[in-house]
Amino acid sequence: MKLLITLLVTFFAGMGAGLGTGFAGMSAAAVISPMLITFLGMDPYMAVGIALSSDVLASAVSAYTYKKNGNLDVKNGLIMMATVLTFTVVGSYLSSLVPSTTMGSFSVFMTFLLGIKFIVRPVMTTKEAMQGVSPRKRAVQSVICGILIGFICGFVGAGGGMMMLLILTSVLGYELKTAVGTSVFIMAFTAFTGAASHFVIGGTPDWTVFTLCVIFTLLWARIAAVFANRATPKTLNRATGVILVILGIVVMAFSMLS
Repeated sequence: MKLLITLLVTFFAGMGAGLGTGFAGMSAAAVISPMLITFLGMDPYMAVGIALSSDVLASAVSAYTYKKNGNLDVKNGLIMMATVLTFTVVGSYLSSLVPSTTMGSFSVFMTFLLGIKFIVRPVMTTKEAMQGVSPRKRAVQSVICGILIGFICGFVGAGGGMMMLLILTSVLGYELKTAVGTSVFIMAFTAFTGAASHFVIGGTPDWTVFTLCVIFTLLWARIAAVFANRATPKTLNRATGVILVILGIVVMAFSMLS
């Protein structure tokens, strides 16, 4: 019975996380962590470690799919990744110096709002318009936005994937597919760094839950990424919006239960 419950929880957690990753570059931690904590009674620190581990392969496979379809900005993605990683550490250090605040719901609420935004105001920027920005200006923008994303993620402790997608589309003017492709590319590295540090500090995970979450998240992320790269911009905006709204509502419900 316990194995059946574990199988069901990890399947639906992996499905939600994989769809969120493949469609919107969303961190698996936002979906998997609350489900493992609520239904399997797992230690929150270990749940986040397993969620980040699930993110690594899912994001890497999604990034490969987007790159194969020409929807990934590797150069500026690497620039942004370096600043995100650096300033996540800075933000994390500064957050340890101030009184603890209830910021856990930030990522979930942002997921819901971003979903509404994609449905109501879809991103219809074209690649031609994107390429009109000079390489130097794009590089400078990537550094500034990477600092902002990293600092917020480190200080708040959540929202990396959503922050990246919002800033790539709204501030940097990326076309949606390229924004998601670049976001999952960065998330593969940040998730690996986070997962490694969690297991070094917290010890080895429950290997059954770990393996199932990684497999199911990878499977659904691959399905979502393939569909996203074949979809028209309008369909992709709508599908991304609906997925994010549903995930936002479901995770908010799980957070209330835990």
